Amino acid sequence: MKSLAMGSMTTHEYNEWWVKRINDNVPRPSSEKSQSIEEHLRVVPSELEIIKQDFEKRNAELEKKIEQMEEEKMNLRLDIDVQKLEVEKLMKGKNKAEEDLDDLKTNY
Repeated sequence: MKSLAMGSMTTHEYNEWWVKRINDNVPRPSSEKSQSIEEHLRVVPSELEIIKQDFEKRNAELEKKIEQMEEEKMNLRLDIDVQKLEVEKLMKGKNKAEEDLDDLKTNY
């Protein structure tokens, strides 16, 4: 019986060519379109999300404006109350002056 020693069926040049061919098929990042992983994975908001954010911002602005107007309304009510008290005081003073004048007229 003869035994046959089997060696590698491929040559060294073929192995180098094969490794180069495999490595050539591996995509490499191009320097033109290079992005960081964070940029690549960044979530772009949808149109609905943008509209929702705008709505919430506008709603917050309007709520703040409503609060300011309610505060102004309260201050105006306080001013009205003060004015009413002053009018009542002046009316009492006027009535007292008229009574005093009538008393003077009747006494003379």
